Amino acid sequence: MEKIKNKGWSVTMSGLGINLALGILYTWSMFKMAIKESIEAGDGRFNWSLSSLNDPYAVCCLVFAFSMIIAGRVQDKLSPRITAIIGGVLTGLGLMWISQSYSLMVWVLGFGVLTGAGLGFGYASATPPAIKWFPAAKTGLIAGLVVSGFGLASVYIAPLSSYLIANYGLSTSMMIFGGAFMIVVCGLAQFLVNPPKGYSPEAQQTQEATAKPKAKAEEFEPMEMLRTRSFYLLWFVYFVGAGAGLMIIGNVAGMAKSSLGDMAWVVVALMAVGNAGGRIVAGTLSDKIGRTQTLAIMLTFQSLIMFSLMMLGKEQAIIMVMAAALVGFNYGTNLSLFPSATKDYYGLKNFGVNYGLVFTAWGAGGFVLPRVSQMIVAATGSFESAYLTAGVLLLMGAGMTVVLEKPAPAEAAVAQPAPSLRPAGALTSLVRAGSLATGRPGLGNKNAYRQRLK
Repeated sequence: MEKIKNKGWSVTMSGLGINLALGILYTWSMFKMAIKESIEAGDGRFNWSLSSLNDPYAVCCLVFAFSMIIAGRVQDKLSPRITAIIGGVLTGLGLMWISQSYSLMVWVLGFGVLTGAGLGFGYASATPPAIKWFPAAKTGLIAGLVVSGFGLASVYIAPLSSYLIANYGLSTSMMIFGGAFMIVVCGLAQFLVNPPKGYSPEAQQTQEATAKPKAKAEEFEPMEMLRTRSFYLLWFVYFVGAGAGLMIIGNVAGMAKSSLGDMAWVVVALMAVGNAGGRIVAGTLSDKIGRTQTLAIMLTFQSLIMFSLMMLGKEQAIIMVMAAALVGFNYGTNLSLFPSATKDYYGLKNFGVNYGLVFTAWGAGGFVLPRVSQMIVAATGSFESAYLTAGVLLLMGAGMTVVLEKPAPAEAAVAQPAPSLRPAGALTSLVRAGSLATGRPGLGNKNAYRQRLK
């Protein structure tokens, strides 16, 4: 049999490049700072209330997450290339639209809905094709590399946006970003390809030919995944892990402004370095010691950082920079651990849509916690209560990893109602179980179903 050329690294680097463009989300605090200055100056442009400053960002996180479900299905059924192109076009259009208006509603629809959907489609297109080209032992590493681009983006977008806003204004900056990212994402999309049908990463590596084969992951359909307990545990842990990090990311420039002035972008950039590093380090570590063990370590560490932030004063600029980098690092671990866990728990066949469903936790966390924190800050003038809330939630998430485990192969079938109530659903599960047991589609399924009815 002719060896298939492995395009894994070109796909991985293309996915990383796409995420480097889409990571503009993590620079929201820079844009928000410019909007806040306009509001406080009373120049007549942004007539928003201070409590609504995070609304476009919060809606963007929510739409980003839920569009991942649709994008994941498109990626699974059509191709990652088409999915990425849709993402690039939507992201660009959203940014260009908000460049034409100061209205809160336009920014919510443009940045929140259009750009949020674009981020979802672009993000969904990058990781699945990359990990399909590599063996299971490298899942965490490859997922970490691809998504590191999203976290690393602020390293260049933060200083670039600071320069553009200072010299050309916020509106022109959004137009420039919109056009540039549309071109970059659609261009890199041409390199995203899935392996040909029947391709096996392990079989392509001759040095692993004599290694003991690992058991294949059970393939769960989306509805089967939703009937497992592990999905809801995974969802909640992702909710608090991502939400706590996004709460800080959305406010970091404003927090640093009082200490560093116009150099506040340095904190944003350093957080981005930590964000990207956390994705790679956690992905690699989880390949060695396991996903849940790595999650427990990272969530506990992040909760301690949240508690420590309560004791920082405005004059402690250096410590704030270090804390921002650590928050970014711990937040970044979520973005490599949860896609890897989804693939391990529920298989690769429906990975796009399955991870889209898991990823709604990221969107819900990004919508709820930043919004709550902004309301607390607007009411109290302090971040302390928000830090305390996030820290407690993170400790709860770390505790829940103790009972988080891979679902049993038969769990989806067991979760079905009795055959007399829903025969079609039971038959579907038994057909699937029979196929797995016999190795031949449909063989023995009828007898298994009859036995179940008895």
